[in-house]
Amino acid sequence: MRLWISHRQLCSLAMSICLAAQAQDDSWKASLGNPRELAAGLREEVVTIALREATAQEKSFPLTGTLFQPSGPGPFPVVILNHGSPGRARDRELMGRYRLIPQVQEFTRMGFAVLVPMRRGYGASPGDYAESFGSCATGPRFDLTGAESARDVLSAVDYVRSRPSLDHRRIVLAGQSAGGFASLAAAAMAPAGLAAVVNMAGGRGGNGKNGVPCAPEAMAAVIAKYAATTVVPVLWLYAENDKYFGPAASSAWYAAFERAGGKGKYVLVPPHGNDGHLLFYAMEGIPIWSPVVRNFLREHGL
Repeated sequence: MRLWISHRQLCSLAMSICLAAQAQDDSWKASLGNPRELAAGLREEVVTIALREATAQEKSFPLTGTLFQPSGPGPFPVVILNHGSPGRARDRELMGRYRLIPQVQEFTRMGFAVLVPMRRGYGASPGDYAESFGSCATGPRFDLTGAESARDVLSAVDYVRSRPSLDHRRIVLAGQSAGGFASLAAAAMAPAGLAAVVNMAGGRGGNGKNGVPCAPEAMAAVIAKYAATTVVPVLWLYAENDKYFGPAASSAWYAAFERAGGKGKYVLVPPHGNDGHLLFYAMEGIPIWSPVVRNFLREHGL
């Protein structure tokens, strides 16, 4: 018996298989758009962020950021929104500027300005990629990755202090996946003006398959170290069907955070779509995470 498939059907089938296999890796593409486009209603502007403690060579490679502000003179409290990392190294340079407009709008509706820095080696930011944690097989160095990520996030904190329309006394670090981990690492440095952290599906070392990351105990140890110097509340928001960091890992990490003195809240939402790791990206995910974030920030005076 022969099954005849037209060329068009074959292309469609191949695309479906490809998307099913790579959905986790390609989620960052939801943030892409015309790099020259500016959302006037969000007062979007492209900004240059000097790298903290830059060497003479690094001063030539500042970070690229995107700033969104609500209407009015401010000063506005600020969400520094930190991006994740593509599954394929070659895709990092394709990220451009991280422009999740519906998600940004949700924060501006809460009254926040949103600053989105591109870390070194990602998209529109030049410089060498600095966030490698080595090999899972030989012992990942999540502490080194966190230190480099924190440096870029803290550079964005410094930038906030340079803008009169931004309230440098009310800063929230937020991020998804690698961006959530970057937010935790930066918060551990206790920067002045930091008020809270929103960690959405944060971590490193996930495989996008079964929710079991590599070396979860090593990550727990790093998180415990961060907790000892984190002085603001942290929201940990994960989905039950996260294929990178499943409930066993994320709940264990939060437990390590609490035992080490960290303050905050762990929220596990029901399964979302094919992979709950992508909850933040999805339009239909906004009504799920937004009320949780809004209530958390309200509880802490934001």
